[in-house]
Amino acid sequence: MMRFRNCFKYGIRYLTDEGYRFNINRLHFGMYHDMPDDEYLKRMFRYRMGYELDLDNPKTFSEKLQWLKLYDRKPEYTMMADKYEVKKFVAKRIGDEYIIPTLGVWNNFDEIDFDVLPDRFVLKCTHDSHGLSICKDRTKWNQQTAKKKLEEGLQQNYYYKFREWPYKNIKPRILAENYMEDTETKELRDYKFFCFSGQARAMFIASDRQDNTTETKFDFFDMNRNHLPFTQGHPNARPYPELPENFDIMRELAEKLSEGIPHIRVDFYEVNKVVYFGELTFSHWSGLMPFDPPEWDDIFGEWITLPLN
Repeated sequence: MMRFRNCFKYGIRYLTDEGYRFNINRLHFGMYHDMPDDEYLKRMFRYRMGYELDLDNPKTFSEKLQWLKLYDRKPEYTMMADKYEVKKFVAKRIGDEYIIPTLGVWNNFDEIDFDVLPDRFVLKCTHDSHGLSICKDRTKWNQQTAKKKLEEGLQQNYYYKFREWPYKNIKPRILAENYMEDTETKELRDYKFFCFSGQARAMFIASDRQDNTTETKFDFFDMNRNHLPFTQGHPNARPYPELPENFDIMRELAEKLSEGIPHIRVDFYEVNKVVYFGELTFSHWSGLMPFDPPEWDDIFGEWITLPLN
């Protein structure tokens, strides 16, 4: 009976709520691939953010990220968003000592040579944010489940979800890397720096990401190491997580990697006091996640200087 009531409730919402119907159609039925990017983003923005997207005079961080998706499309962004190819860019700018070594890269799951992989490893799609399988113990890792998830990922073009242009032309492949874990925290924490034309202005720590018993935590800090009083997408941790020992090194590296780019998020890991590069993200939360309180959307927005067309 409960299942029937839920189906009825969501069915009524599908019929009466235009934004909800649009979201269901794009997620589950692959519709709107031919819709112009600006129209698609306006509809997504209204549904996710609750107000109209102003592309003529964008003010907030969220609005400006949509503008950048549409009008800041440099060819090198494709390589920078590719989880395999970006390693060459990073090594050239800051040195290969910050790169997590590649164990292999393949066009599909059946090509993977598992004989070359260690007991613990990570498989990830090079072209999206969700195709991922973590093997902490070969005896407990389900290869068929991993194959299903990664092969589904290879069939998806992540660009169509949120019109993040850098993902559109990445060649879908599977990348293998060593499994990384800090011996003190027993996890792999992300340290993510928000950079604006080569200047780091804020960062956040993602914790509890590999703990299935609790929700992921996001904690934001300024460059003076002060905890910032807002949330976005996930709650703060209690107590707040400690900043990485290599905070200043990460900041310096992030600024080098972000030179010449209006906005990019530069992610690092710290494993047993050693810094490793994670990835580059052009559109944090795709610019479609509200800040709480919302004035922080304006504050972050002030930090982006849009390029002239």
